[in-house]
Amino acid sequence: MAENAGLEHRIKSFKNKGRDVETMRRHRNEVTVELRKNKRDEHLLKKRNVPQEESLEDSDVDSDFKGQNVTLDAILQNATSDNAVIQLSAVQAARKLLSSDRNPPIDDLIKSGILPILVKFCVLPSRCVAVVKTADCYAVPLFLRLLHSPHQNVCEQAVWALGNIIGDGPQCRDYVISLGVVKPLLSFINPSIPITFLRNVTWVIVNLCRNKDPPPPMETVQEILPALCVLIYHTDINILVDTVWALSYLTDGGNEQIQMVIDSGVVPFLVPLLSHQEVKVQTAALRAVGNIVTGTDEQTQVVLNCDVLSHFPNLLTHPKEKINKEAVWFLSNITAGNQQQVQAVIDAGLIPMIIHQLAKGDFGTQKEAAWAISNLTISGRKDQVEFLVEQNVIPPFCYLLSVKDSQVVQVVLDGLKNILIMAGDEASTIAEIIEECGGLEKIENLQQHENEDIYKLAFEIIDQYFSGDDIDEDPSLIPDTTQGGTFNFDPASNMQTKEFNF
Repeated sequence: MAENAGLEHRIKSFKNKGRDVETMRRHRNEVTVELRKNKRDEHLLKKRNVPQEESLEDSDVDSDFKGQNVTLDAILQNATSDNAVIQLSAVQAARKLLSSDRNPPIDDLIKSGILPILVKFCVLPSRCVAVVKTADCYAVPLFLRLLHSPHQNVCEQAVWALGNIIGDGPQCRDYVISLGVVKPLLSFINPSIPITFLRNVTWVIVNLCRNKDPPPPMETVQEILPALCVLIYHTDINILVDTVWALSYLTDGGNEQIQMVIDSGVVPFLVPLLSHQEVKVQTAALRAVGNIVTGTDEQTQVVLNCDVLSHFPNLLTHPKEKINKEAVWFLSNITAGNQQQVQAVIDAGLIPMIIHQLAKGDFGTQKEAAWAISNLTISGRKDQVEFLVEQNVIPPFCYLLSVKDSQVVQVVLDGLKNILIMAGDEASTIAEIIEECGGLEKIENLQQHENEDIYKLAFEIIDQYFSGDDIDEDPSLIPDTTQGGTFNFDPASNMQTKEFNF
């Protein structure tokens, strides 16, 4: 029973759950996919300060504030003045205070009692808007009203303020959406909008798309996608990067959202960005298409039909290790697909490159390569697994049996057992390669591993393939073959140049 439970646990990491060879596709559960759970440092910050282009001129600030460390008490006192010029200088000072540091004194400003005064100013036709956001979000209706201001700088400041509120989490995001932010926001995407303003708008769209718990409402996604299909043509790198990250967030929300992105028609324009000269665009595009191929085989095929694999020789040899890692992650989800998709990876000449990353990449990339190889041993046909062995995958595969990451060890053991099973009558040849490269010793050591699934799997491999018994004399030890047929390996060949014929 425990053995079955362990197997069931492993199956849950597959793209398509099921026990038969034809449908069991390996795919990581998002709990175990590091790539989908990291902090994504390369993304734009959720919050950002007022653009430098909008920094205040000396003439904008009352002389009482020049060259001084303005206190909150002074700001509050001036904000309550009857003099409009002094009021403006106080609000500008508050804005500079909030924008001058990575940890601005937002809480102190709120506690000072100035927030209701600032909110009141939002209904006035002045420049002093979008000064502060608050978790209570009671200023949101006023900011939304300012989106319709005839003064473009007021609209932009309101967009900036709403973007910060939306970026505070899914609850604030959905609250602002419920009040109708999307339509007026998208109306700013037009040829007459200044580039700095459009960058702000695109950044807010990113915040609308982020967060999966819960994801944005489907109606909102439907509203946003046409805008993203327009912005993906933009030549400004900041806007393009934001647009592609927005698509990556949407495709990270499950198969239904993946299908919405596919139906928008954006995928053929997204795939070529994998070879964009700007690495930030490449990184975002790789994450977006990588998320799409976590979906169904049909959704994966949409990406493959766009000649996506032609971009991967360069991605797998890219100087940035993060791109190597995500490129192999992408391919691991292709090898978790159907046999035609596995063959596409082989035909593109990518298997030797995956094996190279398995042997020489950093550990994160090696881990993804182990998944790619192990997935292929389940999804692939006999001849496809044979090709893996011919490419000398077993030595670097076995090397990972000694790492501390239990998940990697289990993935490798699964892959080795799958190869041995598919080899059938010629399993002894595979066993010989495993022993010659030091894999047998590592598997023997794993019989004492603290993880129950690992030590049981190691014991099974030793018992069935390295016990020294004549398998032919004991039918109970003959492993089940998959899809009929067996390997016909040539045991007389050299390990480095073996050719396996069926």
